[in-house]
Amino acid sequence: MRRRDALAWLGSAAAWTLPVRAQTPAMPVIGYLAPESPGPFDSRLKAFRQGLADVGYVEGRNVEIEYRWAEGQYDRLPVLAADLASRQVAVLVASGGAPAALAAKAATKTITIVFEMGGDPVALGVVDSLSRPGSNLTGVSSLSVEVSRKRLEFMHDLRPAASSFAVAVNPTSPTSGSQVRNLQTTAEALGIRLHVMNASTAGEFEAMFLAATREQAGGLVFTSDPYFAFRSTQLADLCFRYSMPAVTQSRDFPMAGGLMSYGGDFAQSHRRAGTYAAQVLNGEKPSNLPVQLVTKVELALNLKTATALSIAIPPSLISGADTVIE
Repeated sequence: MRRRDALAWLGSAAAWTLPVRAQTPAMPVIGYLAPESPGPFDSRLKAFRQGLADVGYVEGRNVEIEYRWAEGQYDRLPVLAADLASRQVAVLVASGGAPAALAAKAATKTITIVFEMGGDPVALGVVDSLSRPGSNLTGVSSLSVEVSRKRLEFMHDLRPAASSFAVAVNPTSPTSGSQVRNLQTTAEALGIRLHVMNASTAGEFEAMFLAATREQAGGLVFTSDPYFAFRSTQLADLCFRYSMPAVTQSRDFPMAGGLMSYGGDFAQSHRRAGTYAAQVLNGEKPSNLPVQLVTKVELALNLKTATALSIAIPPSLISGADTVIE
């Protein structure tokens, strides 16, 4: 073959190979919507990525994830959800509670949404039913919202002589009304009074603790809300400053020095959300994926904090706890 013919052949081969490379399919993109910032969400993200990996998806290898963080400002969620929807992501994951799920639902009726939340998705209008979620949504729900009343019962067991307790509520949460009603019903059954205190920003936390102290509340019971769950360190510090025993939904709270937590297993719910997102990437329709309920609830106790607050925790409660910090 002459040199000129050889060069012509090589040029022809290159022309054939270039379009083949250009046609290589891009990695699918998951849109990830969360009410908080990346730092506090780290353990949840690890669980979500594990769920993806269980079905063979690894971020950066065969799937990309675009994140949108509301930084604790729920009113930003609709705009962030709309932005992800406009990018036509393969699946939109609304993680960390009902506000994200509702924002995602309002943003798109065509992109499949996988939510992760602690409340009842049917009661909140997120899906039509658990077995047949319908439309473009499915996801995972834990029992964190439903067990708010149990937190009040635990606190009453620890302070049986107290005639009243304070309840922390985020009024911007779509589940706040139902949780307060359930807690009021429980309080009436226990023969105690409740002091309902609202807080939707970190700047309102100290005023809430100060008000609970002035009311001589026996303790502070936090309703289930991601804003509270992701500010465990600040809340634990305030509990010590005001000598106020408290219980939240997240085990991050006793791990940070708070007294007690009782709520759904967030690691399991986020992992299952990752698994569902991966199944959608594999072509599964949301109508074939019933809403999963994570029925496991976790009780965590900090005995060191109990001693500092002069609270005697019954042995039966300790033996039944999932996590005991000594």
